[in-house]
Amino acid sequence: MAFWNRRRSIDVMTAPHDGPRLKPTLSWPHLLALGVGAIVGTGILTLIGVGAGLAGPAVLVSFGLAGLVCVCAALAYAELSTMMPAAGSAYTYSYAVLGEMIAWVVGWSLILEYSLVVSAVAVGWSGYAVGFLSGLGVDLPAALVAGPHAGGIVNLPAVAIIGVVTGLLLLGTRESATLNAVLVVIKIAALVVFVAIALPAFKTENFTPFMPNGFGAPFVQTGVMAAAAIIFFAFYGFDAISTAAEETKKPERDLAIGIIGSMLVCTALYLVVAAAAIGARPVAEFAASPEPLALILRQMGQGTAAQWIAAAAVIALPTVLLAFLFGQSRIFLGMARDGLLPRRLAKVSARGVPAVVTVFTAVVVAILAGLLPLDELASLANAGTLAAFCAVGVCLIVLRLREPGRRRVFKAPLWPLVGAVTVIGCVVFFLSLKPVTQIGFVVWNLIGVLIYLAWSSRNSRLAKGEEEAA
Repeated sequence: MAFWNRRRSIDVMTAPHDGPRLKPTLSWPHLLALGVGAIVGTGILTLIGVGAGLAGPAVLVSFGLAGLVCVCAALAYAELSTMMPAAGSAYTYSYAVLGEMIAWVVGWSLILEYSLVVSAVAVGWSGYAVGFLSGLGVDLPAALVAGPHAGGIVNLPAVAIIGVVTGLLLLGTRESATLNAVLVVIKIAALVVFVAIALPAFKTENFTPFMPNGFGAPFVQTGVMAAAAIIFFAFYGFDAISTAAEETKKPERDLAIGIIGSMLVCTALYLVVAAAAIGARPVAEFAASPEPLALILRQMGQGTAAQWIAAAAVIALPTVLLAFLFGQSRIFLGMARDGLLPRRLAKVSARGVPAVVTVFTAVVVAILAGLLPLDELASLANAGTLAAFCAVGVCLIVLRLREPGRRRVFKAPLWPLVGAVTVIGCVVFFLSLKPVTQIGFVVWNLIGVLIYLAWSSRNSRLAKGEEEAA
């Protein structure tokens, strides 16, 4: 079978095997907290200002559009993950449905997404932490809080927080998931406090004009669509839940609850927070701020509450790192098991944790966070995610048509519409990104295809006849 058309058998994939397996220790509350922890982060804390600058008060529509596409993607993920409860997420589904080469591109795109998200959030956390310590009278050397691009040597706090989160993951999946749940509660509480303070100051005149830059269209860098393409960053993260499929006690039930539940909770929370922010202050006053929610509270004379918001960010933002480092290591694990990456990365420790690949992942993202300027590159994470979501939408449609009789524990309602909205929405969002982001994504995947053709296509389990193809 030609390498571009090789597909893994779903039956073989889901059958018991003698190789190293991850321990099933998670239930739906852990998965729900993992999803909310990944989704609610720097996106809502910062991108509401960026989105409002592009769309004005109509950023509420942008949140709704981004949320709609992500909810459809979540439904597709829920159906596919319960059918194929294995580490690997969209990469695994693509391997079974669309073929090895497309699966490699999807996995390569997910590596881009997760690496940049972890690195960017670590750098963002470092900024909050350095400022917080400075307020306490502790000033770290400038050379150790910035990379070479900013005149420093290394962003040591960013490297340090990645090390701490990696240590938690190595302790065990259940232990790290339990701590993650506690931190998620702190993060949600901070947003609830913001809404409770901002809502009494709500003014309807702040919503006029509602759509000053129009609705926008593909290739247009302002308007509702451009804002939605950026705000999309604030929603994804629920896909990290699907990477935990192998470690879930009852994947046929808990994966769907975790994926769909986290998306519904976060979509409702985002809309309420955005409405409260715009109602409290005119968009122009906070659109350019890197900390719009804290700025709004300070403008309202709530300096103490603003400090608590910042403190909550320092304490709870590592939940995003935990979720994406967790997901990244599982993507690597799935690709290594299949032979598309060196198989030594697939070793599992006595605690049931992929220790080698977790440490490898941490080293890669720590180097990125400690040395590189990520502000211009972070939007590449969006492009990688859009590619993965688009593939999942296509997989949903193709598998429904190809194998309509296959058992589905969870069935996405109105599956043709769900699949179409996922695919079309992701394509439109991609076309609404900056040209430099689109070019960077293409270059990254051209490099990936060269690696696949030179090494991975000849070393995969299917290429060597070690596994039955579909």
